[in-house]
Amino acid sequence: MIEADARPSLPLTDSDERRLLRESVSNLAESFGHRYFTEVVAKNEPPAALWEALGEHGFMGPSIAERYGGGGGGLTELAIVEEEVSAAGMPLLKLLISPAVAGAIVEGHGSEEQKMRWLPGMAAGTDRFSLAVTEPDAGSNTHKISTRARRKGDTYVLTGSKVYCSGLEDSNWVLVLANTGTSDDGRSQLSLFMVEVDHPKLHRTRIPVAMRAPEHTFSVSFDDVDIPADRLIGTEGEAMKTVFSGLNAERIMSAALCCGVGRYALRKAAQYGREREVWGQPIGAHQGVSHPLAECHAQLEAARMMMMAAAALADAGAPAGEAANIAKLLAADAGTKAVDQAIQAHGGNGIADEYGIADLYFIVRLQRIAPVSREMILNYIAQHSLGLPRSY
Repeated sequence: MIEADARPSLPLTDSDERRLLRESVSNLAESFGHRYFTEVVAKNEPPAALWEALGEHGFMGPSIAERYGGGGGGLTELAIVEEEVSAAGMPLLKLLISPAVAGAIVEGHGSEEQKMRWLPGMAAGTDRFSLAVTEPDAGSNTHKISTRARRKGDTYVLTGSKVYCSGLEDSNWVLVLANTGTSDDGRSQLSLFMVEVDHPKLHRTRIPVAMRAPEHTFSVSFDDVDIPADRLIGTEGEAMKTVFSGLNAERIMSAALCCGVGRYALRKAAQYGREREVWGQPIGAHQGVSHPLAECHAQLEAARMMMMAAAALADAGAPAGEAANIAKLLAADAGTKAVDQAIQAHGGNGIADEYGIADLYFIVRLQRIAPVSREMILNYIAQHSLGLPRSY
């Protein structure tokens, strides 16, 4: 549990600056809206226009320090961007990684040269980053990964494969977790590298998935990819510390996406409930329609408060692991339920593309699995919050 004196104060409402940020992002995102989402998905294209617009308005790097071209804020501001974009029906999965996870890792563990090299482009949205961690035979057991990086003079040689790497199709860089040795107790010594996506010996294959999203998912193989030694982020063999610095950001941003999509779905369902009439009255007058939607709203608001609390803790430098995990757990469940209930409120229309709800279901449903499953979150809470024996 977090000590009381380590908790920052958490305002119940946005400051004027954050309210303006929320309104500005919302207005920009609404100008694209869900129609833009469906268009880029249908064309099999990345959401380049929206991404560029967010970058031009300074909304891509609000959590990055001003000296590196960012807004000088924190995760709270970046979570607001993700939530409002998602609430407009245009969730961006890549914001979870670039600039959230990659930004936290590079700014927290990169050399000054690395920060100057990658953070300005990240903040402007002109450079885009992906993450390659998961492997077929390792799953949640990161220490079991088999991708290796062997030191050879001033370079590392990377071999192995990864799965479920999202957004590679328009990324410049990918952060790759690799095994660089074995400790005395037999545990893998892991290191993190920045690799160019267009390296000729990096091969990717798209993984067909049911989810509709402008970001695609890939398996990746590294066939003796040579990496300059200055692409190592942090200390060799200590990448778990480096990666963990980005995990709270990832969980908080996942929660923001779920809260935003949930708000979008409930807004659509409430409008439909007011306008759709059966037997002479709006269907929203029936408690069988209104009560489930009201319950979803209550659960989303609780998740949003937990998400903002986790972001505040992270921004204050206080321990945020418990709050970030709880926020992600609650928001993924609440967002998934909200979309499902919005579909139900629409009846058969809920699965029709023109109503713009069902195509967002798998994006929030995915957050109950990734970037960390709800089962692993419950393991974490049981062990770290309740002091129960480790179960895995």
